[in-house]
Amino acid sequence: MKLIKSAVAAALVMSFNTVAMDARYEDRTGNLVADLPAAESEWNDPSTLIFAYTPVEDPAVYADVWSEFLAHLEEKTGKNVRFFPVQNNAAQIEAMRSGRLHIAGFNTGSTPLAVNCAGFNPFTIMAGEDGSFGYEMEIITHPESGINKVEDLKGKQLAFTSQTSNSGFKAPSAILDAEYGLKPEADFNPAFSGAHDNSILGVAHKDYDAAAVANSVLTRMLDRDVVKEDSIKTIYKSQTFPTTAYGYAHNLHPDLQANIKEAFFSFDWEGTKLKEEFERNGESQFIPITYQEHWEVIRTIDTATNVSYTCS
Repeated sequence: MKLIKSAVAAALVMSFNTVAMDARYEDRTGNLVADLPAAESEWNDPSTLIFAYTPVEDPAVYADVWSEFLAHLEEKTGKNVRFFPVQNNAAQIEAMRSGRLHIAGFNTGSTPLAVNCAGFNPFTIMAGEDGSFGYEMEIITHPESGINKVEDLKGKQLAFTSQTSNSGFKAPSAILDAEYGLKPEADFNPAFSGAHDNSILGVAHKDYDAAAVANSVLTRMLDRDVVKEDSIKTIYKSQTFPTTAYGYAHNLHPDLQANIKEAFFSFDWEGTKLKEEFERNGESQFIPITYQEHWEVIRTIDTATNVSYTCS
């Protein structure tokens, strides 16, 4: 792991198990996620389940992509299921924290915040047929920017997505500082686009000099011809990170939690819109994960960049 072995290593001596979870949740088992409330009166068994996918430029596209899976989820849970088009990471986290969101896919960087501030319990991610998973952070530019290497970002505008995003903010911030000595404002001009799609389109249309994005999103946009390959140039590619985490609110009835898990792992991808969309990244199944193990590198980056999981 290049990042962990770099100059940020000195900042990584903290124990990640000491990250403070919001006081409304309990981690009695020590696995870093909120446990089911001890009192059955606090278990939630709603008649309608609300599902949200991580924020994207056009949520309507993904409502259709997820439609067949959500029908399968209805069959397995015996519940009505609705797709909730979230506009940003903060709104998605707040929706689960307030009890209005029951099942979700949180992007890589938002997952720790969702776990600690909203009681999110992640249990699966998408993977290829061979079980491989993940994506890389890429810093991209357009061919006419005059940027050919990371050092050329000095004095230029670099677009991030949002401060909760791993590949869209936290990882590139740590890497640019630790490995290249480049700091926002002092060395380059930061901007925030709100989503990876926006950053990619912004670079392709020359609105931004460069951007830090998840290459899984870039791959899908190139494959759909949303942007042209000759309009984008990559100057940095990171190590592999875990991709979007899928899970449920911690306080759902345990029988419902079991049915939700079964729905993810029994879904037949073949011939579905979900496979058509995500096989562009080589993904064709859901595999089990744990937050404690698979998000360790993300918590490492958060520690190195002084990210706080304080909930408000």
